[in-house]
This record gives sequence, structure tokens and C-alpha cells, in this order.
Amino acid sequence: MIADALEKAYRRYADKRPNSATRNALARAVLPSGTTRSVLDFDPFPFTVASASGCRLTDVDGHEYLDYLGDYSVGLAGHNPGAVRAAVTRVLDQGWSFGAVAEAEYDVARMLCDRFESMDLVRFTSSGTEANLVATSLAIKSSGRNKVLVFDGGYHGGFLSFSRDGSSLNVPFDVAICEYNSLESAQAAFDAWPGQIACVLVEPMLGSGGRIQGTPSFLGGLRELCDQHGSVLIFDEVQTSRMAYGGAQSLYGIRPDLTTLGKYIGGGFGFGAVGGTGDLMLQLARGREPHFDHSGTFNNNRFTMAAGVAMLGSVLTRENLAALFERGEGLRKRADDLLRACGFQATGWGSLIGIHPTDVPITRAADLAGADRRPVQLLFHELLDRGVYIGKGGFVTLSLPQTPETDDLFLTALEDSLRVVQAAVPVPARTAS
Repeated sequence: MIADALEKAYRRYADKRPNSATRNALARAVLPSGTTRSVLDFDPFPFTVASASGCRLTDVDGHEYLDYLGDYSVGLAGHNPGAVRAAVTRVLDQGWSFGAVAEAEYDVARMLCDRFESMDLVRFTSSGTEANLVATSLAIKSSGRNKVLVFDGGYHGGFLSFSRDGSSLNVPFDVAICEYNSLESAQAAFDAWPGQIACVLVEPMLGSGGRIQGTPSFLGGLRELCDQHGSVLIFDEVQTSRMAYGGAQSLYGIRPDLTTLGKYIGGGFGFGAVGGTGDLMLQLARGREPHFDHSGTFNNNRFTMAAGVAMLGSVLTRENLAALFERGEGLRKRADDLLRACGFQATGWGSLIGIHPTDVPITRAADLAGADRRPVQLLFHELLDRGVYIGKGGFVTLSLPQTPETDDLFLTALEDSLRVVQAAVPVPARTAS
């Protein structure tokens, strides 16, 4: 029944979007699958956006969507936020791409160091992916070790994806993949490779791996293991820095050696940053020994730097982030009540939510292995048909322009969509907690 329901949803979707279908057919002649981001490619074809404002998107066929994806958390400030628009307009008036120092980069760096106690110094990149590449490479170079400890389900950018059953294009780091939320697994890796682990690269909450929050004992235990073995602890806060003014690390009370950032801090422009202790970061300073070069044409591009000043100065305030966190906690609980009645559940933390077609307790990526994802695909299409856009895999991301009223609209659409899914999968598998 689920296969028939999906085929019906695909036909309905395609019939309503002839212009997007044409655009995708043309794009397939020059782009694999007609897209340039795998995460945006879904059956029968992705819709093409014509415009966006606040928390709403409009496609080329005239359909409007309430956006509860937010470009996988990049759109925390919403689409076309006024503060960022004004900052970028000033750059357009003054010129850009100088091949020289941008005036605003000091301001962005200062504001980040003020927010994150673990950051003595900071370095910019063009994306969160690059930030994690720089942090990991710096840890390897500075330690003289080669092993990188990562976690199943960990996603640290387009070339640093560590799902055990995945097939991503990855850089050839020598990695040991451990179980998330299992300190015993990490301890076993340190025991197996004594004196060889350069760093531990970890998300305080698995993002693409299922929106699974790390436990305090797990993350705190990693800090202790790194201290014991002289390894660098890297917190990938590309997504979780939205949890609080000082990021997730401030809520856990854990100080990593290096922190990586990205996504929304650039206000929708490509942004990444590595920050950390002076002894590590100063190895990127000219004239120091040891010294490692790090460059990048767009690291300090004027659009991102201007947008970053606007975001950190007036958008990502302590009050705004706290309110967003609380709204997310409330929305996830309300959504979870609806989902569990139909054999699904919601994971997540703060303003980031994951929807999964199982009621098995989820603490690690392996708990999701083998799950039939077709019910989520059907739910995704049913929500689209009701004018709500989430990630194709069940990702839900809150943004500042959303309101309690739009949350109610989201929940109503979710409840209606779940009825259709439940009709297609009338007896969901149940597992005792």
C-alpha cells in the first residue's frame, strides 16, 4: 500500500508543477539529476523556487510553501532579512572582491570570540565543510598524529560524512568510526590506537545523522579522554551554535579545543569559521614555529563579513536565540505527540527536529539503520501538498520569522498528513521502550 500511495503522491505532485518539471528536465542535460546538492534531489523532481520572503517560499508554478526547512538551518533569520539586506546593499555601493583585508572581518572575529569562551582566536573559511577540514588538518599537523576519531552518522560537510553504510565523497583522513553517545566505544578506540589519535571530531547533536542530542556524560567524557591522551577535542557547532548565545558548549559547560561554525552566521552567504585556543590557532600566524599556511579566496569576502556583522550584532541576540530554543522545545513535544500516535517519533534539540518512522528509542545512528523510510517520503509529499516544506528525510528547522501561529499551521498540516500515511501503513510496527 505504501508503494501505491507514493506513486499517487508523485503523480499529483508532478501534475501540479509543470514549470518545475520543465526546468528539471533542462537541468538534467548539464547537471547530474538536475541539481547540484544531493540533499535537494527527490522523486519525482524538486520544485524550483522563484522567490522567498520571511518564512515562505514561492515556486515557479505559483505554489507558496510555509518553510520549515530553512535551507537546512542556514535560514535561521528567514529569507531576505532586513538587517542583512541593508548590510549587503552597502557592500554593493562600495565594491567587493578586493584581494585585501575587509574592514568588517575584525568585527565578526571579535563578536565570535566574545560569544564563545573557547575561542581565543578565530579564522574564517567559505563554509562549515572547510572549517572542519581546517580544524581536523590543524589537529593532525600540530600533533604529528594521523588518526581522527569520528562517529557513525556524523556529518561535518560535503567531504566529511561518516555514516557506516554511506557512500559519500570523503577526504582520505585515517578515521576510526565509533558509536555516538557511547563513551565505551570511544575509549576502545583510544585503547586500540594508543598515542595515535590526533583529534575527536564530534557534533553536540548529530545533525544529518538523525537530530540526536549528545548526552552530557558522553560529551564530557570525550573531553576527559582527550585530556588524558593529549588529543584535540573539536566541537562541530555548525548547526548547534543556534542553541544558545555561546553555542551548545555553553549549555553543556564543556570547553573544546577547537570549535567550527558555519551556516546562518553568514546570513545566507557562504560562511565558515574555526576558533580555539591560542596555542593551536597561532600556528596559522605568519612567523610562528611551527607554522601552517591557510588561505582561501573567499574567506573574508565582503558580503559574508558584512552579513556576519549584521547577524551577530542585531539578529542572533541572546534573547532571540533563547526564545527560538524554547519555541522549538515546545513544538517538538507537540509534534511528537502526533507522531507517536502513528508509529513515528520526533528527535532533536531546541529549534532542530527530526522525524523518524519508528518508535524505537533513538540514541545513536545505528538505531535508525534498516528503517523503512518510505513513510517519511510520503509524509514529506503530503505536507508539500498542504503547503508546508520540510527536509525530504524528515528534517524540520525553525527560523526567527516563524510564529506560534505558523507553528499551529505546521501542526495542523502534520496531523492531516499523518492520517494519509497511517491509511497507507495501517499497522505501524511497535517496539516496547
